[in-house]
Amino acid sequence: MHISLTPELKDFVKQKVDSGLYGNASEVIRDALRQMNRYEEFFYDLKKKHLIELLYVGERSGVSEFSVSDIIERESKCVNKDNPHSPTKNGY
Repeated sequence: MHISLTPELKDFVKQKVDSGLYGNASEVIRDALRQMNRYEEFFYDLKKKHLIELLYVGERSGVSEFSVSDIIERESKCVNKDNPHSPTKNGY
């Protein structure tokens, strides 16, 4: 596998190797990928727990006066308003 790095990242990797913490550039990259994987797993689990909590809150809140289509329409308007690439913003 061949990996291209920006000059800034090359300097960063070189600094890590020069510091003695890593034996070579491959070790730096492997460690960075392991840390990125742990980070993503942590936030995936955190989001999952948060969504489960929100589901419980929703279940305890009772029956909504809005239909599913009302909620989807309202949320679509919010998303389109906040998204500069939204089809409704660009007139498509």
